[in-house]
Amino acid sequence: MNTIFKTTITHIGGCAREALLDDMLITFREGAPADIEEFCFIHQHGNTAGELQVGGVMELGENRYPITAVGDVATLNLRELGHVTVRFDGDTQAEFPGSIHVAGVTPADIPLGSTLKFIA
Repeated sequence: MNTIFKTTITHIGGCAREALLDDMLITFREGAPADIEEFCFIHQHGNTAGELQVGGVMELGENRYPITAVGDVATLNLRELGHVTVRFDGDTQAEFPGSIHVAGVTPADIPLGSTLKFIA
């Protein structure tokens, strides 16, 4: 398997953890506008080496989540902005063009320093 993207969570917006209660993880790269940063897990921006795809895996800390759907602009958003919305619902059709859906239990928390990785 090839690593498509790997990063580390460096800041957590004041309302970011609330999205976890709705089975969502919202990320954005460092330097996000303040009104957006408030709702995101902020990370170091890195290179994207390939396309996100169904059948790939998202690793969050020690947990692995199979990717079940990828929206049409999810890879572009990740590459350009470090922004993705991950839905922990296992849906096989992306809800929005920038959404990524994964199967598995939503984490109760994501601590600072956590590693986020997408593998194809």
